[in-house]
Amino acid sequence: MEGATTENSVAAMAACYERFDPETFLQKFCSAEEIHLDREDGITRWKLARLHGAFTEGDMRGERLLDVGSGPTLYQVMSACEVFNQVILTDFLEANRRELRLWLQNEGGSKMNWTPFLQHVCKLEGRRPSEWTDKATKLRQVVTDVLPIDVHRPHPLGPDAPGSLPFALADCVTSCFCLEGASPDLGAFNRALIHIVSLLRPGGHLLLMGTLGETYYLAGPGAMIPVVALSEAKICSALKESGCSLIRLEVFQRPSYESKEHNDSEATFFLKARKN
Repeated sequence: MEGATTENSVAAMAACYERFDPETFLQKFCSAEEIHLDREDGITRWKLARLHGAFTEGDMRGERLLDVGSGPTLYQVMSACEVFNQVILTDFLEANRRELRLWLQNEGGSKMNWTPFLQHVCKLEGRRPSEWTDKATKLRQVVTDVLPIDVHRPHPLGPDAPGSLPFALADCVTSCFCLEGASPDLGAFNRALIHIVSLLRPGGHLLLMGTLGETYYLAGPGAMIPVVALSEAKICSALKESGCSLIRLEVFQRPSYESKEHNDSEATFFLKARKN
């Protein structure tokens, strides 16, 4: 009975995402008007700096990085493309995968201008912002695939994984603002984390970014997505259960100037861990 209840809850979450609109999401959470990239105390600079720092500390090596639940976004792998030779993006929704492919194919039609993000990451790397076109070219070269994923399945990338995949296990798994928004409750979040860690090789690194205390976000007309309200303690417990050791956990409190029109998060967390 418990298994059936869990499956029903997960199915209900999937139904919520039928109304997810990539264009609305990008406008609300990634557009120049919303990201406050000009503010040194802004969340966008903090996120990009955390990712840049994690990838340039010298302890992350390997061939392949798997980004879980990419959504329609690319900022989370802009620093990774300088470290890993192969980056694989994934998402549950075909609409998000289509948006990613539109940008990667560079033939027009993408709903998002990633130039400000690319320029800022160039600055973090000690390069001129004008070199963003080189960064965009490198990112398009390194991203080799955009795959469907379901984090609530023991084999998130398919029943035959990892044998049927273009890789065995990833050297690094990243996931930003995915699991808490894709899970109906804390138990499902914990299991989803275990599932995605199964795609990571022993000794490989896990990078997670997400929200604390959030209960919903708006992702399109009539699309209010429920979110598992996480705390630092809940995250650390789930991480231990997944078989990873925490390297560090950082928290960015939500600035008072940020509107809560689109979501009610209290803070953003970033963690770096290693699979045991």
